[in-house]
Amino acid sequence: MSDKSKVEEMEESIQDQTSENTEQKEENNDAEQSGQLSVEEQLREDLAKEKDKFLRLFAEFENFKKRTSKERMDLFKTAGQEVMVALLPVLDDFDRALKELSKSEDKEMFKGVELISNKFKETLKNKGLEQIEVKAGDVFDAEVHDAITQIPAPDKKMKGKIIDVVEKGFKLGDRIIRHPKVVVGN
Repeated sequence: MSDKSKVEEMEESIQDQTSENTEQKEENNDAEQSGQLSVEEQLREDLAKEKDKFLRLFAEFENFKKRTSKERMDLFKTAGQEVMVALLPVLDDFDRALKELSKSEDKEMFKGVELISNKFKETLKNKGLEQIEVKAGDVFDAEVHDAITQIPAPDKKMKGKIIDVVEKGFKLGDRIIRHPKVVVGN
């Protein structure tokens, strides 16, 4: 072979290597770009996951705030429940005293005790105490009434209904603090 052909061969070889290197570089660049895309996609996925976690945590915190706020309001509404329950027998005693005093001839004493009783009832009412209205002939409701006994109904219309109210019931806000004690017709 001549020198010229060797040179040509070498040039061709160099060109082939150069083109191979160029192709490899392009392939590497493509691989790097695809790698960057996957890293970018991975970061987007991570961001979406974190965003979802944040939204869920935020919603959970909002629910917690609402729940504790509601519990706090319920607590304020029924804060005096123990005191109210302790005062209910005094209220019953006033009613019994008024019933007995109405039989006596001393009307001034009756008026005085009645005024005190009314003031006491108004004070308790202003603090949220409410009497549960129950009368003979009402339908018995196990959720509200406390049946202490059952007696044969005087007539068929009174079957399953309240015959007599033995003790008044009271609510504090929406909560029943003492169920009315009743006699039910059977």
